[in-house]
Amino acid sequence: MRILLGPAGIPLAAKGSGIPDGIRKVKELGLHAMEVEFTHGVQVKNDTAKNIGEVSKETGVKLSVHAPYFINLASQDPEKIRASKQRILQSCERAHYMHASPVVFHPGYYGKYTPQETYEIIKENVLDIIDKIKERGWDVRIAPETTGKKSQFGSLDELIMLLKEIGTKHSILCVDFAHLWARSQGKVDYKEVMKKIKTLNLDHLHSHFSQIEYTDKGERRHLTFDDTMENPPVEEVAKRILDAGMDIRIISESPVLEIDSLKMKGIFERLGYKF
Repeated sequence: MRILLGPAGIPLAAKGSGIPDGIRKVKELGLHAMEVEFTHGVQVKNDTAKNIGEVSKETGVKLSVHAPYFINLASQDPEKIRASKQRILQSCERAHYMHASPVVFHPGYYGKYTPQETYEIIKENVLDIIDKIKERGWDVRIAPETTGKKSQFGSLDELIMLLKEIGTKHSILCVDFAHLWARSQGKVDYKEVMKKIKTLNLDHLHSHFSQIEYTDKGERRHLTFDDTMENPPVEEVAKRILDAGMDIRIISESPVLEIDSLKMKGIFERLGYKF
């Protein structure tokens, strides 16, 4: 079992720096991973992505990518689906050159479709994205993420079913432990969560973690460990991860990024894990 920890984006301790210096700071802090955030658009060019990939190899810091938020693979507007696919594929191209994987994305919204109709539409579009990744020879996997709002496609059960159908050679699961908490109004059995995930027989699990505020509609905003350690219960989640014995990458989406990554590292160490 191997646990990798790191922030979603350039660490606060490297604020104002570019991605390469952010990666070096992650290494300096004793963390192991960083997610490159394309949340508002893919701004990095391929040549820059290649340079970032060299820094990743030099430091040993494992990179992943978060595709833009403006994605809905179940839109009723064909142009929005086309643009959503393009954003994911642009993210995959840059990830390939950065030696980064997976590319995480929020799949879409139910809108006027039933959950089953939404599932079928998203599956068709994800398979099309995978076909294009294979055609272009990119060494990257995509990772649909468990979502935090009830209006969004992306419950744990939906994504497990999707991955069982499309396979895990070119795709993997991103489980956001806080989103599961918010979507279910704080009613999560993390032992059962890990049991379900293990049915996928993944070689490793990609994940996000933070504390979270929610309403009856689900996710509202991410919080820090200082705000609360109970939503979701940090030590409980850490114990269930250790019990599952899976290789896992845990990306902190806390507002204080690497600070809570380092706190999570301390929790795992207190529970007996040696980094």
